Amino acid sequence: MPTKLLSQFFPWLLFVTLSLIFLYSSLLPFHSPPSPTQPLKNIPTSPNAKSKSKSLKNACNFYKGHWVFDPARRPIYDETCPFHRNAWNCLRNKRDNMGNINSWKWMPKTCDLPRIDPFRFLDLMRNRNIGFVGDSLSENFLVSFLCVLRVVDLGAKKWKKKGAWRGAYFPKFNVTVAYHRAVLLAKYEWQPKQPSDFSQDGLKGIYRVDVDTPVDDWAHVADFYDVLVFNTGHWWGSDKFPKETPLVFYQSGQPIIPPLEMLDGLKLVLQNMVSHIQKDLPQKTLKFWRLQSPRHFYGGDWNQNGSCMFNNPLEEPELDLWFDPRNNGVNKEARTLNLLIQDALQGTEIKLLDVTHLSEFRADAHPAIWLGKKDAVAVWGQDCLHWCLPGVPDTWVDILSELIRTGFET
Repeated sequence: MPTKLLSQFFPWLLFVTLSLIFLYSSLLPFHSPPSPTQPLKNIPTSPNAKSKSKSLKNACNFYKGHWVFDPARRPIYDETCPFHRNAWNCLRNKRDNMGNINSWKWMPKTCDLPRIDPFRFLDLMRNRNIGFVGDSLSENFLVSFLCVLRVVDLGAKKWKKKGAWRGAYFPKFNVTVAYHRAVLLAKYEWQPKQPSDFSQDGLKGIYRVDVDTPVDDWAHVADFYDVLVFNTGHWWGSDKFPKETPLVFYQSGQPIIPPLEMLDGLKLVLQNMVSHIQKDLPQKTLKFWRLQSPRHFYGGDWNQNGSCMFNNPLEEPELDLWFDPRNNGVNKEARTLNLLIQDALQGTEIKLLDVTHLSEFRADAHPAIWLGKKDAVAVWGQDCLHWCLPGVPDTWVDILSELIRTGFET
């Protein structure tokens, strides 16, 4: 009897058992931890978790770190790049130690800085344009960018439309990258000495600066670009505008009374240019402001036999001795001007591109006496302001390309 009863209920027991096993196996993935081999991208995350992950990625600080010597590291381009400027083409000018100069890799403290992939970057920028606006250090930056990108589009052509000082068009990707020279950003023009000025001894004339008027070289073409990188600073000094040819500041068409000292004029120009960028440029445009590129004159300024014949980067403890304005050295300019720029950019959508600290180390990476012209040093002194190419600006390109990528992807 028990055997007969068991045989009658066995099919039902089997059905119930199999049903429980199926139900358990269906629910298991929702309650068990992920396998160590399971890719993280397949793990469901809440919107808050995604947001937190994105903010952590964006919070990565590329600007604090140190240089590491990597003898296997090689530049992406060489002296044959057609976009070189002669005085910065240190390979062709046979600058000493170029192998070492390009073997240093910048290592941020909190993250990894990937080297630009020119193909992927141009593919991301397809049908878009990048503009640099400012002084010759922006041009130095631009030349590095053009030479890096050209390695994947050998058909790139020189481009000087829309008032650009220098640039290139990359036909495979329909991308333009160009530089507009605007050393003060604001409009300025030379005015010879007037009869009413004869009482001012030694005055030859003035440079009138309209602090509320952006110069036409960039203001009328800004909407052509999807990315804009601004800078100013290196011309705001007495070496460019001595007392016999000073800057005189105007607002709303009238001279500012009492006259402003140079750095007070710069503050006003920064306020007005930042306001113009915020108000009149398309909101979709990615906007960056590159902080100062430091100089490395040792033993005197550029016109006082200053030199930068170094074979290695500076050490961190040396940086304040060279650049802290409190020491009143010849290279104090960068940190002094950065404070004014950072103050003007507070609360804006313009992103800082802070190349100052990482570049302060690199006293070894300027053209110095290798300028490509026989008499250049005798006339201009050593170049301890601009950078050898290939060289330090290639690291600026790595950082900017990452910022642009995240700017378009977020």
